[in-house]
Amino acid sequence: MNSGNALDNPRSRLWVRKATVRDIPAIVSLNEKVYGKTGIAPYTEGPVMGQVNNFPDGQFVAVVDDQVVGHCATFRTRQSIGLKQHNWAEITGNGYASRHDPQGDWLYGMEVCVDPDYRGYRIGQRLYDARKELCQTLGLKGIVFAGRLPSWSKRAKKFAGIEDYVEQVKQKKQRDPVLSFQMRNGFEVIGVLADYLPSDRESLGFGVHMVWRNPKVAQEEATGTEKRYGGRLPDTVRVGTVQYMQRRVKSFEEFLSFIEYFVDVVADYKGDFVVFPEMFALQLLSIEDQELNPAQSIEALSRHTPRFKEALRDMAIRYNINIIGGSHPTHMPNGRVENIAYVFLRDGSIHEQPKIHPTPNEVYWWNIEGGRSLNAIETDCGPIGVLICYDSEFPELARHLADQGVQILFVPFCTDERQSYLRVRYCCQARAVENQFYVVMSGNVGNLPGVANMDIQYAQSCILTPCDFPFARDGIAADTTPNAEMVAFADLRPSTLHMARNGGTVQNLRDRRHDLYSVVWRGK
Repeated sequence: MNSGNALDNPRSRLWVRKATVRDIPAIVSLNEKVYGKTGIAPYTEGPVMGQVNNFPDGQFVAVVDDQVVGHCATFRTRQSIGLKQHNWAEITGNGYASRHDPQGDWLYGMEVCVDPDYRGYRIGQRLYDARKELCQTLGLKGIVFAGRLPSWSKRAKKFAGIEDYVEQVKQKKQRDPVLSFQMRNGFEVIGVLADYLPSDRESLGFGVHMVWRNPKVAQEEATGTEKRYGGRLPDTVRVGTVQYMQRRVKSFEEFLSFIEYFVDVVADYKGDFVVFPEMFALQLLSIEDQELNPAQSIEALSRHTPRFKEALRDMAIRYNINIIGGSHPTHMPNGRVENIAYVFLRDGSIHEQPKIHPTPNEVYWWNIEGGRSLNAIETDCGPIGVLICYDSEFPELARHLADQGVQILFVPFCTDERQSYLRVRYCCQARAVENQFYVVMSGNVGNLPGVANMDIQYAQSCILTPCDFPFARDGIAADTTPNAEMVAFADLRPSTLHMARNGGTVQNLRDRRHDLYSVVWRGK
């Protein structure tokens, strides 16, 4: 969290977009910074200009605010060229992408580089994902490239040869920082290219010939085994809901380690969202080793809130995932105490959603007051909404979000026993049906005996769908075992919602009688 770069500023944003001619000087500077000491000649403006002009849709930059921190260059090639023996100069046209073939059936990856000051934010993965999305949009067979082995020059004497080294990395007997990363991203090794880039002294000129096969296009032949663990289609949003075990923690750092574990797990499964329960941050009160009164509890939590927000924002960026950060009572600048759900997007932005209806217990134990704002949150996976626990039992709130275009509703909840849980569960299923959107529930299990109003927990977290033919039979996309710490995953298709809303067996949103009733929002 103290990396000393622009992302330390909470207002900074990280995103990937197409490169333009205006980015060329920044790309050249980045290239010089990355390759200046490797022996590889950095790009000058001419080749980068050629890349942008020859195939503008295939060039990407990762940007933090106005600074280019990552670069990705591609072009189209034919299978008869890209999957055969070749070297970098001949296939890329000496770096200009001048051999771009508009009829090529494969996407060739000629460059990915990341600013060393911004490593650890999965920028490389974001650029690879942009390539995959382009490949699928164009309906190409896959992506092919030759990867560097910058560790090979230091390890060569320990192995019988380059093929032996690559095979041991494939079998996970060795770890290579570049090759292992590429294999985790679904690329398979199909060979080794000698004299691929002679100036690459660190790789001793070798390149590892790799491919990623588009799962939406039939493949004529297989050239190796592909890791399919965690595979997904491009038109889905993958959600992981965490059923979180409450247990005593000894420090703020230990609390963060539990959160990071689940963020890491869902990110490894290529998740777009990871969801935590309501009030899960009350675990921090167990550090005190004594039961605090409401005023003391709010004061203690408020001391942790800035670090909590900073840490989860950093995780969202580093793990390239959107985090629904549960909720906890928060002392507001105006003196009120509200139950706030924090949403941390992977571009670095933070959004807050207050609970509109505090329960009688929350009012009694925490002096919580209801918020007045309820807005859709724009994400890279479409608009989402958050209703905290009890709020899901008020259909007007969900309808207000549906009217704003929300496709996925997240409901962090905290319930003490089965009846309380079922009230939330049944209402969430109703919200999914009547608004024809997905609802994701995340609850606590376990107990915190020394924390007020957190004595016992009951939860069966789940991911719910409308009830119609295109969805899961019972309207349940994923479910958990009651009262067990675990994660449930589901791939949700926004396009299926659109189909149901416009042509389903019933069309709840379309068939509303606006001449008879409406929801009028008077808050913010």
